[in-house]
Amino acid sequence: MKRRDVLKVAGAGFAAAAIAKPAIAQSMPELKWRCTSSFPKSLDTLYGGAEIFAKAVAEATENKFQIQVFAAGEIVPGLQAADAVTNGTVEMCHTASYYYVGKDPTFALPCAVPFGLNARMQNAWVYFGGGIDLTNEFYKKYNIYALPAGNTGCQMGGWFRKEIKEPGDFNGLKMRIGGYAGRVLQKLGCVPQQLAGGDIYPALEKGTIDAAEWVGPYDDEKLGFYKVAPYYYYPGWWEGGTMIHAFINIDKWSSLSPTYKSIVRTAADMTNVWMQAKYDAVNPAALRRLVAEKTQLRPFSQPVMDACFKAANEVYDEVSATNPMFKKIWESIRDFRNEEYLWWSVAEYNNDNYMIRHTRS
Repeated sequence: MKRRDVLKVAGAGFAAAAIAKPAIAQSMPELKWRCTSSFPKSLDTLYGGAEIFAKAVAEATENKFQIQVFAAGEIVPGLQAADAVTNGTVEMCHTASYYYVGKDPTFALPCAVPFGLNARMQNAWVYFGGGIDLTNEFYKKYNIYALPAGNTGCQMGGWFRKEIKEPGDFNGLKMRIGGYAGRVLQKLGCVPQQLAGGDIYPALEKGTIDAAEWVGPYDDEKLGFYKVAPYYYYPGWWEGGTMIHAFINIDKWSSLSPTYKSIVRTAADMTNVWMQAKYDAVNPAALRRLVAEKTQLRPFSQPVMDACFKAANEVYDEVSATNPMFKKIWESIRDFRNEEYLWWSVAEYNNDNYMIRHTRS
């Protein structure tokens, strides 16, 4: 290469660098957002997910994009987090979508519904089954763009002051139960109550409610339910894998550069993995401690499970008949679930079932 050609190439390189640097700078402006959580700080995994998310965004942008996280009640109550995003009070929130079924039962579907998807299936549906696009088609109506940002895995069936042996035992039972599952249990005579995490213990202690479900051993131990309700049932058939979301005001989301959007998506994905891994790591020891405190583990009986399954499918049919968006998303989830269980029944279930029996023995 001749000297003048070398200089020409070098000059082009410097010119490219001169163009690229301002472009990068423009794509990473200084931003400060507020994120309201639906959870108290004491729940370090649910609340902590929002902090993990914010930290990842800050680190990826050299602290140019900062998100300040607020616990439930610091800006708005936990069950009003989505409203704060819709009306622009905050740029985003970290919440469980099924808290807002009072607005539309479709809010439950991206989070967790009775006899729906387990956590791994839910990720598969969201990322490869069209779930993100389908659900954001719905959320757009509420000025929200949503990203998966956590999962609890399969939850427990809750704490009861009395034993549940048959479907009739739900009749007249006042139970704190979130989202869509309450409507299902109403068919068995249950009286569902929607309470934020911090309000459950005093209601259970005073007898205002007879039972309560929350998440699983690690969080339930923190909230102290074992002190006021001795019977701990499983499984939480209404929450086979509860997905937590980052709700972002749609105008704020649209205003982000492609670089920032990519960083936010990546941070949400990381939070999704982190939360379930944390719960899987801490739940076993917590369950041992609860049993040591005389907690009485009880499986829901087959008649109870069958009655609940029947009731759930009746509710799905009823809601689908009058709500086209619910029907569209539910049928996508249902069909995906059925296909996934064909695979699960071959390898996953048989491997896990053998290992459970082997380690128990």
